[in-house]
Amino acid sequence: MAVPGKILELVERFDSHREAYRSTHYNETQLRVEFLDTFFEALGWDAYNREGYAEAYKDVIHEDAIKVGGATKAPDYCFRIGGTRKFFVEAKKPAVNLKYDVSPAYQLRRYAWSAKLPRLLAVSL
Repeated sequence: MAVPGKILELVERFDSHREAYRSTHYNETQLRVEFLDTFFEALGWDAYNREGYAEAYKDVIHEDAIKVGGATKAPDYCFRIGGTRKFFVEAKKPAVNLKYDVSPAYQLRRYAWSAKLPRLLAVSL
């Protein structure tokens, strides 16, 4: 399967402005709006509910609500098929070094554990 052209465009754009995107001034919300939503759409997920599904059947839920240790938390993305949660994605601004900072991985695994999802389906970007 070839890489969709839109994904190649996103990679090229990020690469050409890498320093600006990795600065502490570029935040997570900007990353989600400018890159991640488009990325998921290019992979075939209906990130904006263009199909007009009822809330219970949307493919992608932004800031889904789950109970974690008695508190309500909100993973950045919840991906569903037929209304059933399949996996979460937790976005971090590009300045966060996921190789050395283990807290995003712990956060995401905790979301998946609390929602009773297999931990292999938890992804942090």
